[in-house]
Order: sequence, then structure tokens, then C-alpha cells
Amino acid sequence: MRIASAVTAGLGLAGLLATGAAAAPHDSPRGPREAVNWGACSAAQKELNEAGAQCAKVAVPLDYSDPGGRTIDIAISRIKAKSPGQRRGILLSNPGGPGGTGLATTLSLRPTLKDVADRYDLIGFDPRFLGESTPLTCGPAPRPTQPPETTTPRADFDASTRAARDTARRCQEHGDNAALLPHASTRNVARDMDAIRAALGERRMSYYGTSYGADLGAVFTQLFPRRADRIVIDSSTDPAATQYELFQRSGAPAEAALSPGMRADMEKLLARAERHPVPIAGQRLDAKLVRVMFKQLVQHEENDEQLAGMVGDLTRAAAGEEVEPGPALAAMLAFLNSPEVENSMLGGAMFMCGDGGWPAGGWPGDPETYWKNMQRSRADQPVFGPYVNSMIAPCAFWDSEPREPGTKIGNKVPVLMLQARLDNNVPYEGALALHRKLKGSRLLTADIRSHGVYGRGGEGLTPIPCADRTVNTYLRDGKLPAADVTCAHPDKKPGVRR
Repeated sequence: MRIASAVTAGLGLAGLLATGAAAAPHDSPRGPREAVNWGACSAAQKELNEAGAQCAKVAVPLDYSDPGGRTIDIAISRIKAKSPGQRRGILLSNPGGPGGTGLATTLSLRPTLKDVADRYDLIGFDPRFLGESTPLTCGPAPRPTQPPETTTPRADFDASTRAARDTARRCQEHGDNAALLPHASTRNVARDMDAIRAALGERRMSYYGTSYGADLGAVFTQLFPRRADRIVIDSSTDPAATQYELFQRSGAPAEAALSPGMRADMEKLLARAERHPVPIAGQRLDAKLVRVMFKQLVQHEENDEQLAGMVGDLTRAAAGEEVEPGPALAAMLAFLNSPEVENSMLGGAMFMCGDGGWPAGGWPGDPETYWKNMQRSRADQPVFGPYVNSMIAPCAFWDSEPREPGTKIGNKVPVLMLQARLDNNVPYEGALALHRKLKGSRLLTADIRSHGVYGRGGEGLTPIPCADRTVNTYLRDGKLPAADVTCAHPDKKPGVRR
């Protein structure tokens, strides 16, 4: 999960369509296929243009139950296959979030895909209402204010609740958002993916998605089982859980990832920050924000040294020392002061509130539920419990009801699943639960603490060659492993336990 996704995370009516193994008739685009007018990508997509990609817009129904009604545009990109004689088809991807844009996602996968990339048209897309797709914006956000010098956990919680209520109001009252927001759902993004497939004249579609993008891939297999070609989902969740429950479940494994000494240092720092926000680099950080930053780094074991450095920097700053933030802390502070923060919050909120259940919906309506869960969590999760149980979305104050229920998974579509055994963002048990529902799937387990297994080398992390090879073999040759696979820790030596 990127910094944007972590901050986004810091933020229910009967369905119109049946949820079954096959798509309802109006789920699939009808009528003659319109030509896709490819051209140069926008100036903002510098890397895509440098890679020789092309971009276009695909018109899709705003409401798939009214296919002849209002349409919106989905921005797509294409890097054409370089081996026409071995071309398999199209490979779409999604980077997660929810709320992540994805025009350039397949571009970032190319180094790990290697020769496999030459066999597919790599198709990126910005999900509906995000990025360069028909955008949805909220009313202007209030000017950010520093937390007070002295506070309490309850005062911070009440401030977060007021901010969530204000976000809901600003989003739902702005422009014609009241008409658009009910159609921001994972099921509609999956339908948009199928519309992209149809617009490109392809009978089937291959896919790679990570985190929320993995759950999106599972939703696609449920709605469009006959349209699914080679599907890879990386770091997925329990399809029986609500989004709030999924956040809650991430607390215990994150806490378990901390050494006793590190945990003790964090507890002392957080106890102080809950009363006196930490002054550093011209701003003050309250305890919730400190927890968000810790949660971002604890996901990958390679970040342990940076995490220790951040704890040290903040501890000295809390004691009144003048501190020059280290690289990890400086990067997060810069992000928190950038326009991307508001955009990431909006994108996450749209889909977390728009789904009627898994993978992104299902929020308690009473703020006191969050407060009580926060307080209870302190006994065994003093570092991360108050964060993952707190008010994390404006959904409690959302006026519009979800148009459909969450997606019930149960199919035999062949799928390659990947999961890190010590993932403390989406715990391993959730992937096992989804694996049981995806009866045609194979699960590759990586014995590592990580969120995301495939292509780690491209992100500056330790690659898992066993996982990269397995994915590439499947995408190249269509061969799923004969049975579930476990990839050992890349640094593990015989007789050494981690």
C-alpha cells in the first residue's frame, strides 16, 4: 500500500442486480462496438508517453441498469504487444486503494513481466470518477489547521468525526454528485473493465491486481466468469468481512511485527502524543497521524531500519529537540502537505461508502461504535488498535445508500492468488477464506512480511524470484501450479527460522 493509500485508509438498499456466478444480461455492453480513438497520452502521463503508449477514452453507462442512459468516460492506456505472432490478448491491472488511479500501472509491471509483456497489450485505466476518467470532485476543503499544543484522545476522535462529517457534506452537496456517487462501486468498476474489453474487441481479458485491486479481480471473475482469461490477484481479503472489519483485523498482525523494544518505544511516544502532538519541521503531528505513518512502514520488513529511525526522530522532537527528519519521515511530511492528500481521501471514500458490502463497504453508522472499539483495543494493541478501530471514513454520514449488496464469491474460474504469510495489511487468513471460495484457484504463499508479493524488486524491495517466475509462467503459458505453492523467504538459510 502506497503512502496515498495509507492516508486514504485514515479517513448499506437491496441490489439492482442478482449476485451470481454469471453476469446479469445487462451487465455486458450491448450494441455495435464503437471505435477506440487512440492518441498521445496527456502531458501529465510523461512516463507513458516516453514508453510509446497510447491513450483513449471509452464511454460506459453511468448506471448499468439503464444502458441507454447517461454515460461517463473511462481513461485507458495501451502499450502494444511486441510479439504479434505470440500475442495472447489484453492484460489489465489495478494498483489498489480503493481510489488508486491506474493509467500507468501496467507500465510499472513491465520490468518484472520481462518477455511476457511482449505477448500482451498492456492496458491501464483510471477507475470511474478518478484521475482522467470523468472526474468527481468535492466542494473545497477547509484550510488545514494544526492540532492544538494540548489535546486528549477523545478530543482528537471528535475532531476526526467532525472532519468525516464535513467530507460527506462537501462531497454529496457539490455539483451533481448526488446523482453520481451511488454509482461509485466495485461492481461498476468491474463492469467498466468488461466494457473496456468489449470496446477493444477482445473475447476475454487477463488481469493483475493487488490489494483492493485483487478483490476487484475476484469480483470480475464472479460477474464475468466466461470473460476471465489469466487472472492474478495479489494480497486479497476475506470475502465475508466488511471493510471496517478488514481494517480492524489488520491491527493484531501489525502489532505482532514489532519487536518488544520497538513496541515499548512506540507506546511511550504515542502516550505523549495523545496529550501533546509532536512538533517537527514546522508542524504538529497528533497520535493518530503518527500511527498512520508507523502503519505505513511496518508493512515491509525492509522498512524496519527506517521505522526505527522515524521513532527516534519523533521521540527526540517530542522531548523538545530540534530534529531534521530522516528520509522516510520527510517523504511522509511532504506528502501530507501536498494536494494528493485530498484526492486520495476522496477516491477512497467514494468506493468505501458506495459498496453495500465486500470488498469495500459495510460501515457502522454510530460514531460511538468506533470510539468504544478504539478503547477496547488498547489492552492488546496499544500501538495500532486505536487507529484501525477509529473513525476511518465519512461513510457513517453518507446520505446515499449503496445501490447493490456486496459481492458473494463462489466460482471455479482459474485464478492465481499470491499472499505474504505475514501481511499485516490484509492478513493471511483472509486470503485463505477467498481461496476456498475461488474453487479453481491456486494459492502461492510467500514466507515474508510484505503487502504485495509480485514485482517487489521494481519497488526497491527484496524480490521473491519464486513468485515472479510462477506468475510469469502462468501469464505466458497458461499453466497454474498443480497445487498450492510456498515460496521461502529470499534470505532464509537452511536451519534458520524467521
